[in-house]
Amino acid sequence: MLLVARCLDAGLLENKNPARASDILSAVNRHTLGQLLKNLNNHTESLDALDALLIKARDELNRLSHLFYREHNFRRNSDEGRALMLEDLKGIHSALLDAYKAVLALSRVDLEVLAEMKVPTRHLPI
Repeated sequence: MLLVARCLDAGLLENKNPARASDILSAVNRHTLGQLLKNLNNHTESLDALDALLIKARDELNRLSHLFYREHNFRRNSDEGRALMLEDLKGIHSALLDAYKAVLALSRVDLEVLAEMKVPTRHLPI
């Protein structure tokens, strides 16, 4: 969404400028999820449901990156502790997947339908 907004602002849909488009893509790709949300809110009206999912996903990702092992500490040394850690990881995965599905839905992509599709398992000539 931010990529489209920035391309519209730069007039790239009317006037092709591959160098500028590449610069915009590079800039958007360097942003963290939090930066993307902040910049997106500057360009569009806030989508409350999506906003909440993305904020939760960002918070869970940050917790996984910075706090997960500190929170669980020596639980990894027992079967019960590892089970708790695994359940926590499943919750984090669920939050990230829910946000991912919601973002894909904005582009009319249904991840559940894609998962059911039969993909080729043999070589196909190109």
